[in-house]
Amino acid sequence: MQMLLRILRIALRAAVSLLLIAVFLTPFYWMILTAFKTLGEVMAMPPKFWISEPQWHNFVDAYTRIDFLHYAGNSVLITLGTLVGQALVAIPAAYGFARYRFKGRNTLFGLVLATMMIPGQLIFLPIFVMFARSGLLNTYLSLIVPFIASGLAIFMLRQTFMQVPDSMLEAARLDNASELKIIYTIMLPAAVPTLSTLALLTFIGTWNSYFFPLVWTTTDAVRTLPLGVQKLQDLEGLSPHIVMAGNMTLIVPILIVFLLARRQIMKAFTYMGVK
Repeated sequence: MQMLLRILRIALRAAVSLLLIAVFLTPFYWMILTAFKTLGEVMAMPPKFWISEPQWHNFVDAYTRIDFLHYAGNSVLITLGTLVGQALVAIPAAYGFARYRFKGRNTLFGLVLATMMIPGQLIFLPIFVMFARSGLLNTYLSLIVPFIASGLAIFMLRQTFMQVPDSMLEAARLDNASELKIIYTIMLPAAVPTLSTLALLTFIGTWNSYFFPLVWTTTDAVRTLPLGVQKLQDLEGLSPHIVMAGNMTLIVPILIVFLLARRQIMKAFTYMGVK
């Protein structure tokens, strides 16, 4: 009887897992199907769940009907700028909160945590006014600077740095190692899984960002790929296969980055978990 109950539990768990996988993967599968179909196959009723012949020219049409390389280049530049800026700000800030004791440290760290609870949509208007007065609208800086100070990045790195034994830091200081060298040779190697996780989260958030590039820019000069895909949708409202080809281009880099970083992410949540 116990063996039967165990088999039933395993079967139920497997069924629930398969159901969840189907729920999450079906939209992606349908997007891929649509991107490779002809317009007639897209409009066919009942819908077809397979592709008769892949239509690769859908991607060519999507790339040529908008300035794809321009939008993609802006996305790459803004994403890389945000990643570098966050690293330059979050790493020393987290090290200071983790390893230095100074008056008001807990209060300042509480303020850092409080920033995580404020939606960006609540503060975009004063930032817009500030950028307008300083002449930073329609610049790359307007899409990078507001996001380089990340409360989440500082918090996660601080928790990771606190797990490094004090004896290692004391030994490094006895060897006359500077604080910068300690960060580079001791702290960062210990924080690789956390850094990989934060880099992936920042990459996804910046690469997919639609709202802020829309409200802080008024021309296509620095607008990013999500706005380009939206423009494609406006141009190709009756051509969903072309729009889906553009959406696939937007999603594929995220999948590639996730596959490259997945091992480090698992380490971050398994072995370097937040205390």
